[in-house]
Amino acid sequence: MCCSGFLKIMMFIFNGGIFLAGSAILGVGVWVKVDSGSLLGILEDLEDAPSGLSQLLYVSYILIAVGAVLLVIGFLGCCGAIRESRCMLLTFFSIVLIIFLIEVAGAVVILVFQGLADQLLESLEKEVRKDIEKKYGHSEGMTSLWNTTMEQFKCCGYRNYTDFDGSPFYIDHGGNVYPPTCCNATTTEGICSASAAQYSMVDGCFDKLLQLIEENAVIIAAVALGIAALEIAAMVVSMVLYKKIGTKG
Repeated sequence: MCCSGFLKIMMFIFNGGIFLAGSAILGVGVWVKVDSGSLLGILEDLEDAPSGLSQLLYVSYILIAVGAVLLVIGFLGCCGAIRESRCMLLTFFSIVLIIFLIEVAGAVVILVFQGLADQLLESLEKEVRKDIEKKYGHSEGMTSLWNTTMEQFKCCGYRNYTDFDGSPFYIDHGGNVYPPTCCNATTTEGICSASAAQYSMVDGCFDKLLQLIEENAVIIAAVALGIAALEIAAMVVSMVLYKKIGTKG
């Protein structure tokens, strides 16, 4: 009886951790999806974009799906332990095992993609610069998206301020005028000219996006390892409890 109670407590602890992790991942997924004023929003509208870009654009849906499944797993595990249902415990074990294998495959993809991110973003440079030259200052949606992105990430253009040369914004302002975010506000007075932008040396959004991907890849990998450890422990405990309930019956 004492051993059975201890196993139930362990199931609650492990599944509570899985449930909380699922809630956090689901929340992040929703936040990424709602946050349309991001660099991913710019990449989504590109023409002739590489097929590998879909791994970035659909990341929010993947996070939402994984978070929702983890929530269900946590709830199922706790219910199985409370009701001492062998069927629920076996179902719990099977689902967790499948999810665990998927997570291992996903972790491998993330680690591989982290190394390919630089190459993928490099291949986008021509399309992004062409898009800026054609639409920035003419398309209200695209202009607003770029302005929001540059303000949020403190960056300028894809590589630097010269990406705006020849754009409708550049032409309409008589040339030699760039978005305010391309200049350092503390050192620049008035309009952001070529000389002011060159002196400010604001990083391009390419570098910011690459840094964002690399930092988040490490965080996601660490979280995945933690969840995987919880899942392994929960599977072991669920099988011990499953066997014990069967022996009791």
